[in-house]
Amino acid sequence: MRAVVFAYSNVGDRCLRVLHARGVEVALVVTHRDPPGETLWYARVADTAAELGLTWIHGDDPKSPELAAAVAAARPDLIFSFYYRAMIPAALLALAPRGAYNLHGSLLPKYRGRAPTNWAVLHGETETGATLHEMVAQPDAGAIVDQQAVPILPDDTGEQVFDKVCVAAEIVLWRSLPAILAGHPPRRPNDLAQGSYYGGRKPEDGRIAWELPAVRIYDLIRAVAPPYPGAFTEIAGARLVIARARRLA
Repeated sequence: MRAVVFAYSNVGDRCLRVLHARGVEVALVVTHRDPPGETLWYARVADTAAELGLTWIHGDDPKSPELAAAVAAARPDLIFSFYYRAMIPAALLALAPRGAYNLHGSLLPKYRGRAPTNWAVLHGETETGATLHEMVAQPDAGAIVDQQAVPILPDDTGEQVFDKVCVAAEIVLWRSLPAILAGHPPRRPNDLAQGSYYGGRKPEDGRIAWELPAVRIYDLIRAVAPPYPGAFTEIAGARLVIARARRLA
């Protein structure tokens, strides 16, 4: 069974290793260039692919004719997306006759879209997880294949929850692959009316609004704590990043 894998970050690293361990023939890995000015605290999928002896390319524009030609030349039976940062066009998904699957870092249909782990911590959730689902034209909207929940403890930071989600993603993919490779993965509806969609976050979103309740400020601090850009305030014109906080009650 041949696969083309679009992957990035720690989830991309771990899930690519799962495919390799399960004996999937990964014909091509597509990943992003390192973003200029962004702190690289996560795994580089290009390094993982090289370590495993896999062919890889940069594919920052999923709509480019060059990328479409490379994917078509790989003759995939399956396409996987593991934390790839762009929507994969329907024309590319159609190149995989056995289906296309995405690994998303939340319990869909909750927290569709970007930065799901950070949003979950920011909103004071006590649980999140990883979802493997079919890819369709609309983001994070395809039928659900499998999910794995993880707890969010009261003092967990965004990074700590992300680490848990990485493990959940690995478990979900390992558990689901036999059925996918056999051609009969389970499917259940992804009821979008029961969830919500969130966009990406920018460093400026970490600005603390001191008029908010203390618990909201605390959740912001831990949601975007380093290695994310951090919650901040300004004192005498200078930006002060508050990397950690402690609840007193």
